[in-house]
Amino acid sequence: TAATDGPGPLWVVGDVHGYLDELRAALRAAGLTDEEDRWAAGASRLWFLGDFTDRGPDGVGVIDLVMRLSAEAAAAGGYCKALLGNHELLLLGAHRFTGTPVDSGAGTATFQAAWLLNGGQPSDMERLQDHHVQWMSRLDSMAIADGHLLLHSDTTAYLDYGSTIEDVNDAIYQALQRLDADETWDLFRKFTRRFAFRDEDGPEAARTLLDTYGGGRVVHGHSPIPYLTGEGEIDTEDGDPDRPGRPAVPHVYADDLAIAMDGGVTMGGPMLVSRLPVAPAGPTATATA
Repeated sequence: TAATDGPGPLWVVGDVHGYLDELRAALRAAGLTDEEDRWAAGASRLWFLGDFTDRGPDGVGVIDLVMRLSAEAAAAGGYCKALLGNHELLLLGAHRFTGTPVDSGAGTATFQAAWLLNGGQPSDMERLQDHHVQWMSRLDSMAIADGHLLLHSDTTAYLDYGSTIEDVNDAIYQALQRLDADETWDLFRKFTRRFAFRDEDGPEAARTLLDTYGGGRVVHGHSPIPYLTGEGEIDTEDGDPDRPGRPAVPHVYADDLAIAMDGGVTMGGPMLVSRLPVAPAGPTATATA
């Protein structure tokens, strides 16, 4: 690419879920970091789509890496930013409200119980510090970059919080500052919904978000690609990462209006670190933004 004074390439990372080693390897392979896991991509722009913790072994290590890369990228003239995922809401709730009862819809539960049920790692909770909590509670929920509407969950629940990106981000930020267990639980519940763009009315749902907030495509994490494509669990018995059928690329769907970025690392799938825009698979006409 010709050298310009404009912004560098745009990259997106799907759900990490505590898989720090896999993330480090994927960032290195993309040329975004060096052998010491330091930012090496100059003016490049990198977005994480949320869900840093739970299920995998080192969620706090992932948060530490993302926080450090954010500082290093900014110093190099690029940026590394992150969005709020439903597992950040879950971890914040478990940290702040532990055994406080919340109405789960299926009877009364607690954040602590829900967190453990959803892959919460006690070792993460032991190492969680105030600066981690502050960082998570201030993350934006939506962003737009190069015509891509970035968000964590493949749900239309964002519409409940405002009709502009700024309003949504502010409403969710304010909700988390109020330290209300029920309000935080409601946020978690809404952003745990999925598959809004998958079925027959999926393109219409994606268009509604794009018409409301801007952009030409929704880029999300949250739902593992094997679930979206109906392939279910990833079979890793043969241990061949290049095996056909193993999704190693983002999933473009909903009439090319949505890109799924959760490769299913918790199921033995790839940690997706991808440069945008992503082309649709197959002989599809190029969509105009």
